[in-house]
Amino acid sequence: MIDPRLRTLQLVAHHGSVSAAARALHFTSSAVSQQLRGLSDELGVALVRQVGRRMEPTAAGHVLLRHAEALHARAEIARAELVGAEDSPGTIGLCGFSTAASRLLVPTAAALRERFPALVIQVVEAEPARCIDLLLAGDCDLALLVVDDRVPPETDQRFEQHTVLDDPIDLAVPIGHRFTTQPEVALRDAASESWITCRPGSAYHRLTLAACQAAGFRPTVAHYAEEWDTGTALVAHGFGIFMLPRLAPVHPGTDVVRLRLTGMAAPVRRIVAVTRAGAAAQPVIVHALTSITKTAGSISG
Repeated sequence: MIDPRLRTLQLVAHHGSVSAAARALHFTSSAVSQQLRGLSDELGVALVRQVGRRMEPTAAGHVLLRHAEALHARAEIARAELVGAEDSPGTIGLCGFSTAASRLLVPTAAALRERFPALVIQVVEAEPARCIDLLLAGDCDLALLVVDDRVPPETDQRFEQHTVLDDPIDLAVPIGHRFTTQPEVALRDAASESWITCRPGSAYHRLTLAACQAAGFRPTVAHYAEEWDTGTALVAHGFGIFMLPRLAPVHPGTDVVRLRLTGMAAPVRRIVAVTRAGAAAQPVIVHALTSITKTAGSISG
């Protein structure tokens, strides 16, 4: 069994903060500090140090983290072999952002329950940063994330990334809008429209701005909506137009027309499944990845 204090060290290094690591682990800050001191005392080296406002690994801490990553990857592979030997699926935790949780993870959980009746399944809807914490803490085994600056790079040895789909972004306009006479629209043709987007600084707000700028204009933002339902409600009442991921549903009866965007500036968001290094060898996770990809294909096609 791997010393659980290594997970604690990983989370402190990840966040640069004892208190943030404590929140991720559901520990107190004093418990995290005590674990780090105990591990440091046993090894006879300092593992972390304060650098400005951040807590960072020492040179010895980096060495230990490198070995910890390798140990955890080997442990995941061993777990896969053990599950195969015993023919017992065990448990799986699935987490992801709201749209992915409802459209992809819930159907996948149902497919897993049918395939592995004894499997204990937990689905957690969470923001990307929380999903990474859940993976690092061992509380979830697979996370669905949109690729942006919050997602670890593919070179991060702690994780493995598996592309699920490139989710096209559609344009939501009200019934009777001038665009509804055509099956698809070039983004540059919407330059004069009033726009609805998410709050400034959010990943989706940045995506909207980047797509519009690539099409040669800066959008006039009239309203901000955090939820797809709010955005489409504003569209339905004629307050503007809204970029809507193909994965996000429009409820029946909403007076909104969904149009495909065309041209070089047509935006997409890449959705990836992230697992801990070595975990993708587990039969249950293989089945989960297959189910997620199949469901995603049926929605985005």
